Amino acid sequence: MTSNAARVLVHPSREEIRVEGVLHALSDPVRLRIVRQLAGAVDELACSRFDLPVSKSTTTHHFRVLRESGVISQFYRGTAKLNCVRAEDLDALFPGLLDSVLGAAALQAERHGES
Repeated sequence: MTSNAARVLVHPSREEIRVEGVLHALSDPVRLRIVRQLAGAVDELACSRFDLPVSKSTTTHHFRVLRESGVISQFYRGTAKLNCVRAEDLDALFPGLLDSVLGAAALQAERHGES
């Protein structure tokens, strides 16, 4: 039998989110790719929906860094761990930062012929 407490993921409160943590999280190409995909999604996405060029354990690490820095929110729905960008929190704390980083990443991807 599993406890519900084991399925609750720790997130920083809005007040605990720091710009250097957000920038660090977004500085990695794999994490930036995850956030770009989440930002473009209509709904939350399960971790299994991401096709990343890293191992499963490394993927788990990248999601944890994003969650612990306050960039994404993760929660369980059944057995799936769902993810979404904490855009409202990030925009309240650092107006325009997320849009600027995602816009720059899109321009860079276009310049390099990436998706």
